[in-house]
Amino acid sequence: MEYESVLIVKPEVFIYKIPPRASNRGYRAADWNLKEPTWTGRMRLVAKGTACILKLEDKTSGALFANCPIDTYPGVAIEAVSDSSRYFVIRVQDDNGRSAFLGLGFGDRSDSFDLNVALQDHFKWVKNQEQIEKEKTEPKQELDLGFKEGETIKINMRITKKDGSEGTSRTGKGKSSSGVLPPPPGGLSKIAPPPAQAAATAGGATSPAHRAAAGAGSEWTDYASAGGNQGQQNTANANWVQF
Repeated sequence: MEYESVLIVKPEVFIYKIPPRASNRGYRAADWNLKEPTWTGRMRLVAKGTACILKLEDKTSGALFANCPIDTYPGVAIEAVSDSSRYFVIRVQDDNGRSAFLGLGFGDRSDSFDLNVALQDHFKWVKNQEQIEKEKTEPKQELDLGFKEGETIKINMRITKKDGSEGTSRTGKGKSSSGVLPPPPGGLSKIAPPPAQAAATAGGATSPAHRAAAGAGSEWTDYASAGGNQGQQNTANANWVQF
């Protein structure tokens, strides 16, 4: 069982008989006799489920003057005029289905603003309810997050160094993970000889350093030879004494 809920109540509204629409430009409140309304009473905007009805009632007795069923807003059932924000054109209906268009006016602009907000909120709620019911009947399409055949992903990882800076770790062909460059093609090369030795080997000449080393070797040889000769001489002297 659906209950009737009141969306908004305005204690005083004005109803006008309006002339037929002259053109497609819309209704104008200036064409009405605004100083002499046809009826004055109370307005209630009520909702029953998703249905919305604007009711015009007597201020004292609450007797119903006219019903205005509203199926959408903005729409044919209630339409704002082109020259004022305080006046609307509503389509009222009786129990036999007959309809007529009347002018609806408010004494204060804030009252018409409240009516606008109440209608917008109601039909926004209706739209959300329709979406919920639609999702219940129609199964949701599940997302396929798996990898397709041959699909790959690339991940860049940020690595914080000891000094606090960030570096990006990337793996690639031909690079070492430790950061050391690979050896050159063809294997390890031999260490080149010192320039002096290379020059001596290439040209057969002797550098000053090598000549000094060679002279030192000669002196050491001469010293050893001198020592050897002295030993031989001492041996000859000893032999001479014994003789």
